[in-house]
Amino acid sequence: MGGPSVTAVSRLKKDYAKLMKDPVPFVVAAPLHSNILEWHYVIRGAPQTPYEGGFYHGKLIFPPDFPFKPPSIFMLTPSGRFQTNTRLCLSISDFHPDTWNPAWTVSTIITGLLSFMNDTAPTLGSINSSDAEKRILARKSKEFNLKDRIFCELFSDLAKQIREELTEERSKVLTEENTVDETTPQRRSGEEGDYTTLTYNLVVLAGVVLIAFAVRFVILSAQEEN
Repeated sequence: MGGPSVTAVSRLKKDYAKLMKDPVPFVVAAPLHSNILEWHYVIRGAPQTPYEGGFYHGKLIFPPDFPFKPPSIFMLTPSGRFQTNTRLCLSISDFHPDTWNPAWTVSTIITGLLSFMNDTAPTLGSINSSDAEKRILARKSKEFNLKDRIFCELFSDLAKQIREELTEERSKVLTEENTVDETTPQRRSGEEGDYTTLTYNLVVLAGVVLIAFAVRFVILSAQEEN
């Protein structure tokens, strides 16, 4: 692939400025500093979807003669929706140059990708998985992305946010474990106390019964003598 045309550079810079001014909900995107034809994006899983809490990193590879030809679209983070490191067949990707519209911007592309991700329609590059599997991958996505150098460099603020979230989650788990450890001896102590009380009550009851029998025996003996 050759270098970008003047038109491609101009258009992509314009698209980036537009994206900064009017961000797409749940998505951030930016070009590599060294190559304006390679963009990376991160989709944040929308609430009330199996992707909630997840972060999904992918990339867009634009042709040198963009916007007259569409980009290739890849997903890099396992999501349960798309294969990783595989070109995705979407109406906004290079699989369908015949339906491509040069007026479509980077914002248009990532909006379409987000919409398709939240859908269930099959396509080349998509996979089938249960909602439970998607939720598991959503939880794993944070640590997965932090191992990616480009993700951490290009989206440093987001990487910092994810690290803080992971630290908070781990702290919460440790607190819950400590609470369980502290509660268990107290529960055991309470159970032992209940057992001791029950035993004491049984002993007292047995004593009362024995005394009653003894008194009855004395009375009966006295009556027989009379």
